[in-house]
Amino acid sequence: PDLFDVVSNPEFLREGAAIEDFKRPDRVVVGTLAPRAKAVMEAIYRPLNLNKTPILFTARRTSELIKYAANAFLATKITFINEIADLCEAVEANVQDVARGIGLDKRIGAKFLHAGPGYGGSCFPKDTLALVKTAQDHQTDLSIISSVISANETRKRRMADKIIAACGGVNGKTLGILGLAFKPNTDDMRDAPSLVILPALQEAGAALKAYDPQAMEEARNHFDGVTFCAGPMDAAEGVDAVIVITEWDEFRALSLPKLKAAMSGDVLVDLRNVFSRREAAKAGLAYTGVGRPATPAT
Repeated sequence: PDLFDVVSNPEFLREGAAIEDFKRPDRVVVGTLAPRAKAVMEAIYRPLNLNKTPILFTARRTSELIKYAANAFLATKITFINEIADLCEAVEANVQDVARGIGLDKRIGAKFLHAGPGYGGSCFPKDTLALVKTAQDHQTDLSIISSVISANETRKRRMADKIIAACGGVNGKTLGILGLAFKPNTDDMRDAPSLVILPALQEAGAALKAYDPQAMEEARNHFDGVTFCAGPMDAAEGVDAVIVITEWDEFRALSLPKLKAAMSGDVLVDLRNVFSRREAAKAGLAYTGVGRPATPAT
C-alpha cells in the first residue's frame, strides 16, 4: 500500500485577520479524493464542526483552482468598482451610494466594493498573474482577468495624476502622505499603491513626508528621499497637501480642523474616501475623493 497521500489544502486567510479567519472560516477546501487522507483531514478540522463550517472535498487540481479563482474574483470586484468610480466622477454620481445599491443585491454582496487606488498585497497580484499564466500554458484565454491586472496597474499611476491635478501641480511643493502599507492592520508593502504613487510624485517635483502606523520600517527599504514622520500630524506639519493612501482607523479619528491648522496649504486628497467632503469643507480644506461628486453634500 502507499505510505502517504498528497493533499492540497488552500488557505483563505486575510492579512490582519488570520486568526479569526482560521477559527471561523467561510469554508474549508481540501483537495483529496483518497479515503484515508480524507479521514485524516476530517479529524484535523473536527473542532471547526462546532461552528458548522462547510468542508468541501475536491480533486487536488480543483482545490488549487478554487484558491486562484476566489482571489481573481475579488480582485475583479475591486477593479470593477474603481472603474465605476471614474464614471461617477464624470457624471457627478456617488460611487459609495452605487456600491451600497448594488451590494444590497445578495447575488453581488457588499464586500470588496470600496473604490480606491487599486489592490496590492501578497495574494491578489501574484494569484491573478499565476491564473493567467496557467491559462496561457493550457491555451485558454482569461481575458477578464488579464484586463483586471492591466487596469489595476494603470489605476495606481492615474492616482498620482489625480493628486498632481488636485494640487495644481506639485513641483516645489511638500506633500504629507498618510498610509504606505497596501491595506490597514499590516506592514505589508508588497505591490502597495504607494510604491507607484510616491515615486511618481517625486518625479513631478514634490517633496514627501510620510507616516504609516506599522509599515515605516519596511517602507524605508522602498523609498529614497522621503521624510518619515512620527505621527500623522507630524506628516501634515507645514505641507501644501495631505494625501490619504491607506485607510487606517487612526486616520479616521483625525480632527480635520487641527489637520488644516498644521498645514501650510489646504488640499486634502482622500484616495480611500475616509473623510466626508462636507466635514473637510467646514475645516477649510479643498477636498478630492474617489468617485464622489464635487459638492459639499458628501
